[in-house]
Amino acid sequence: MRLKSFHAPSMQEAMRLVREVLGDDAIIVATREEEGVGVRVTAAIEEDEGMLATHAPVAAPNPLRFLEPEGPEPIDVVADALLRHGVPAELNQRLVDSLEDFDTRDPMMAMAAALDAVFSFQPLPDGKAPRPFMLVGPPGGGKTLTVAKLCARCALQKRPVGVISTDTIRAGGIEQLQAFTRVLKLRLITVEDPTALSDAVEVSRGMEQVLVDSAGRNPYNAQDMKDLREFVTATDIEPVLVMPAGLDPVEAVEIAKAFRAVGARRLLATRMDMARRYGSLLAAAHEAGLAFADVSATTKVADGLTALTPTILAKMMMPELQAEQRRAKQTGTHA
Repeated sequence: MRLKSFHAPSMQEAMRLVREVLGDDAIIVATREEEGVGVRVTAAIEEDEGMLATHAPVAAPNPLRFLEPEGPEPIDVVADALLRHGVPAELNQRLVDSLEDFDTRDPMMAMAAALDAVFSFQPLPDGKAPRPFMLVGPPGGGKTLTVAKLCARCALQKRPVGVISTDTIRAGGIEQLQAFTRVLKLRLITVEDPTALSDAVEVSRGMEQVLVDSAGRNPYNAQDMKDLREFVTATDIEPVLVMPAGLDPVEAVEIAKAFRAVGARRLLATRMDMARRYGSLLAAAHEAGLAFADVSATTKVADGLTALTPTILAKMMMPELQAEQRRAKQTGTHA
């Protein structure tokens, strides 16, 4: 008997996939509704005994030899992982469909291939950047800490970096970043309006990177986003959306689209260590057309950012499988 799982936005679509792949004789073994992400149907089909007999091995079976189980299909492992992360059904199906012609027995490699096929990955540069970066996003997303981490990365590489803060709204916003820049022996420029930001960027010309912290903005408040747009358009600057992991996927998509509208093209994910489901990040990047930049999975400032690649994201989404593969390598049982 051959078992296979199907994921689809609706039961009708799932049943169509079952008939298409396994035929009309397939038996439904289990169905499961996943709130907000669709349904999963597990179906089975009896193997053709005639075909098995035709391809039976000639040599007599060795009674002392046990057949090694093949395990689940990599594509099913990927689909289950996406479902666990709360990836919306339509995006889940697109990722799985991208593996149609991909031949591998390694689920981790399959996940990385699917992510690479659907998403763009553009980490922030380690060295000289052509434009200043302005970290934008909703309140509490970790923008100030991310600016501090980027400063530390430059400082550790002895690269000159300019630091500007427009976060004059939040109580203590300037002081928090000032504490970091003081330790790193960097000058912090604070500005209160778009014209002053343009002047501050001009003063920082010659630095390999110029980093701008911003106040948290309510994506559903038109005046808030208008104020942010005035800062972003005041000079030649790239806004980068900073978004924490673990949000509701629908909410994350709306937030990402709001910041995309003011010019953000990259998403820098934070608090990866404080969430177990990354479906909201995948949904936000996909629906808003944002490229993944770096990720933060620690509160440590030094070395606190990781340039995101499809393989690194796949490992973060399948930590159990990564641990299993590491153990197999250590014990010499890796295939």
